[in-house]
Amino acid sequence: MASPLAKSLATLVLGAAMVSSPVAAQTIKLDRVDAPPTLAALPMHTGGRMLALKNENGNPVFRYQWPGVYFAATFTGPEVYFKTGPGDAILHVLVDDQPALPLVKPGLGVFRVGGLSAGAHTIRIEVVTESQSAPMDFGGFATADERSAGAPLHSAARQIEFIGDSHTVGYGNTSTKRQCTSAEVWATTDSSQAFGVLTAKHYGADYQINAISGRGIVRSYNGAPVDPLPVVYPYVLFDLKQAAVADKTWQPQIIVVALGTNDFSTPLHAGEPWKTREDLRTDFEHTYVRFIQQIRAGNPGAFFILAANDQADGEIQAEVQKVIEQLRATGEKRVDFMAFNGLQLTGCDWHPSLADHDLMAALLRQFLDVRPELWQGR
Repeated sequence: MASPLAKSLATLVLGAAMVSSPVAAQTIKLDRVDAPPTLAALPMHTGGRMLALKNENGNPVFRYQWPGVYFAATFTGPEVYFKTGPGDAILHVLVDDQPALPLVKPGLGVFRVGGLSAGAHTIRIEVVTESQSAPMDFGGFATADERSAGAPLHSAARQIEFIGDSHTVGYGNTSTKRQCTSAEVWATTDSSQAFGVLTAKHYGADYQINAISGRGIVRSYNGAPVDPLPVVYPYVLFDLKQAAVADKTWQPQIIVVALGTNDFSTPLHAGEPWKTREDLRTDFEHTYVRFIQQIRAGNPGAFFILAANDQADGEIQAEVQKVIEQLRATGEKRVDFMAFNGLQLTGCDWHPSLADHDLMAALLRQFLDVRPELWQGR
C-alpha cells in the first residue's frame, strides 16, 4: 500500500497542474510560469548550510546539499515568485500558517504562488528530501513590484543543530511499510517531520540538520566504503572541496549528535580496517571524542546532547556513554546522554516512523524543558 505522502505526490504533474489550498476567502495557487514578468528580489532568511553564488546573469543562487534546508521571506500583495534549480527534490511551500503545498521534482524553473489577499504574508520553502548524489540550487523569492518587499526576517534567538544519520534525516518516515524500493524511500522521506525539525519548531528555533543516511562515526552501514560523517561534516557540499564558511550568526546553544547506529548495527566483514569488534569500539570512542572537541572549538557556549537508540543489543548506547565519560575526563562539562528507547521502527527499512519521531521529539522536549538555562548558551 502506498503511503499518504506518496499518494499526494502522485497527483501533482509539474509544468501543467496547479496545486490549490482553500484558505478562508482566498485560494492559494502554485503554478509554473514559463514567461515571468520583470521581478525584484526579496530579502531572504535561510536555514542550513549553503553556498551563496551568482548565476550567469549575476543573480543570486543558493546551493545546498545537507538536508533540512529552508528559505523564508515576507511580502505584501496577492502573489510571490520563486526560482528552483536543477536536481530532484521535494519542496514544501508554506504561506502564512496554511498547510504545505508539495512541489515534487520541480527542476529548473520559476513558480508563482498566487490567489492571496492584498495584505502581508510570509512564504517559507522547506526541502524535505535527501540529496546525497548531487547538490541543489534555489534562486530566491521575488515580486513583480519592488514595493511589495516586507520587513527582513532575522535569525531566531534560539538555535539548535542536529548531527546524525538516517534517523536524523527522517529516512522513509512517512512510509506505512518496512519493505521499500529506493524510489519509495526517497518519496517517503520527510525531514520536516523528523524529530530534529519537530523539536526546533516547538521552541521557535532556527536549526541545521547536518546528517547523512548510512554514515557513522568511523564506519558506514554494513561497511560501505564511503566517508564517515566526521569527514564530511566540515564541508558545505559533499564533494569535500569547500569548507563550510564560518557564519558568525550561527551559534547554536544546543547541539544534538545521534550517531553510532551505522557503526554497530551490522557485523564486521573481511577487509575492513578493524580486525575485532573491540578494535572498532576503540576507534569509535577516540574518533567521537575528537569530533566533539573539534565542534566545541567553534561553539564554546553550546551544550552537547549525545543520543543513541537501544539497537544492537545496547552496544550503541554503551559506547556513546563511554564517549561521554572520556569527554568529561578531559574537563568537558557541557555534555549529557539521551536514550531513544522504545522505537517501533516501522518506516522504510526498519527506520523510525512518524510516531517514533514524535516520541524522540517528546523525549528531547522533556530533557530541555527542565533545563531552560541551556538556551542561554552559558
